[in-house]
Amino acid sequence: MSDAGGQSLAKGALSAVESTIMGIAGTSPAFSIAVTTGTIYAAIGTLSVGSLLYSGLLMLGLMFAFASLNRVMPDAGAAFAWVGKVFGPTWGFFAGWGLMVASVVFMVSATLPAATATLLLVAPGQLDNTPLVTGIAAVWLTAVTAIVLRGIRHASYAQVIVTIAEAVIIFAVMAAAVYVFAGKPAHPVSLVWISPAAFSFKSFADGAMVSVFLYWGWDVTMNLGEETEPADASSGAFWAMINLIVFFVVLMMVILIALSGQEIEASSTNVLYAISAKIFPAPWSYLIVLATMLSTVGALETQILQFSRSMFSMSRAGVLHPRYAAVHAEWQTPWAATLVIWGFGMVLLFSSSYMPSVAAILQASIAAIGLQICFYMGLTGFACAWHFRGLLKTDRRAAMTQTVFPFIGGIFMAFVAAWSIPTFSPVVLTVGIGGLALGFIPLAIGRWRNARGGTAPA
Repeated sequence: MSDAGGQSLAKGALSAVESTIMGIAGTSPAFSIAVTTGTIYAAIGTLSVGSLLYSGLLMLGLMFAFASLNRVMPDAGAAFAWVGKVFGPTWGFFAGWGLMVASVVFMVSATLPAATATLLLVAPGQLDNTPLVTGIAAVWLTAVTAIVLRGIRHASYAQVIVTIAEAVIIFAVMAAAVYVFAGKPAHPVSLVWISPAAFSFKSFADGAMVSVFLYWGWDVTMNLGEETEPADASSGAFWAMINLIVFFVVLMMVILIALSGQEIEASSTNVLYAISAKIFPAPWSYLIVLATMLSTVGALETQILQFSRSMFSMSRAGVLHPRYAAVHAEWQTPWAATLVIWGFGMVLLFSSSYMPSVAAILQASIAAIGLQICFYMGLTGFACAWHFRGLLKTDRRAAMTQTVFPFIGGIFMAFVAAWSIPTFSPVVLTVGIGGLALGFIPLAIGRWRNARGGTAPA
């Protein structure tokens, strides 16, 4: 597929292994577990292990939906293209819009932690220096954007290096924690942690609200579907999800073995560092901070990739201005769309740093991201189930992964959204639902532009 200028993305540039690594890095494993453990533990205690297991298995149903649709309709827009094909262009537009809004908010909310982690390693006395933190965050954002701009191969190489370094450090800390604390665990290991009977309706829902955000990001493999062979992209998504489920469940068990409830609460911003500090003396204990920083940077890259590919596809289809479908002739990247998210990121980054009201809104937006995730992923699950519904009569085995599991995944996302909405503050609801509602403006502009030009979105 090509843009108006005849340029196309780099077809077949990523292998199945690279696609898998992209999917793993997209969830920002170290960063996500470090900052969400306190929240999920406060909500459901040791049942956090079971919550991550069962939410991951339900998310696997959505993975089957994305992979199945990617095999028959590979498109950089992923959810936008598929939902639009099945349910119509308006629903497709909002599926893509929900992803882009979530990507912008997460990208900005992650740059500041990357900056503070950098200072913690090189100049811990400057952590309260707001201009310096903001400046370093801007440097990280610009550097990662430049890597993505230069081509998917450069982005892939960077992601592989970052993810391997992150994994080596985390697995070293996990192994040391098991060795040191297995004989005297803070929480004795129990099958109750994963027993379905231990969950109430409320505890399952509360855990799922956090787990959805923690698992989000693996679907970047599908936004790179035009730059990966369809079979490799689908395989990458599957193995990324399997690895993530095992990793999150095992890591949560290690955290419970190593830290007491009081320690988890006291170190809610980075439980991995709390474990490392109990085992290793400084400066070795700071290696986990490096892993968290690398994880955050990797997530920035994948969010830029998801946003830019979605905007590229939506512009190519005519629902956004065609200028954003421009592809660099040499690098084969959607350079205009990539610069758009960089620009949004820089504006919001400096605004949040110097305007307390904006900073508070962005903090609330982290929770609001969950609504946008549930919206576009749930729609994709339902779209897949409807598209392949004929298999229920002709091939029941294939129907399990292409109809039944995707439908269950869609129901799961709808359930999480319905449960969480009443618990959110007015600010979170305004950002979460309002962010989606803002999409009516570009949707109307696109339709007006197409009507004047006598064309309709593809």
